[in-house]
Amino acid sequence: QVQLVESGGGLVQPGTSLRLSCAVSGFTLGYYAIGWFRQAPGKEREGVSCISVSDGSTYYADSVKDRFTISSDNAKNTVYLQIFSLKPEDTAVYYCARMYGSRWIGNPWQNEYDYWGQGTQVTVSS
Repeated sequence: QVQLVESGGGLVQPGTSLRLSCAVSGFTLGYYAIGWFRQAPGKEREGVSCISVSDGSTYYADSVKDRFTISSDNAKNTVYLQIFSLKPEDTAVYYCARMYGSRWIGNPWQNEYDYWGQGTQVTVSS
């Protein structure tokens, strides 16, 4: 069955870096786009980055584009989200999700996401 499993979260200090992983199974990663989302306490879930694994197209929310890098490794069936210069406002549960399809026009957050991981907590605090 389709599964997405996030890992790599934790308690980190401001200014440090972190790499989140989204290990997928049950489908061919290269046929889909994968999005990363986050939800901070008391806030709505927001999309932060997306990658079309088939052609390598990427998208970043304006709030993170200078500090986040998304990538994929088809051989490992894994999508990564590298976060640099972590800030306290990055504290959230981070989720990966499979897009229904592999392309988007304009904003990938308007597309449907049909499978979600359970999330990994990132806490940025000194």
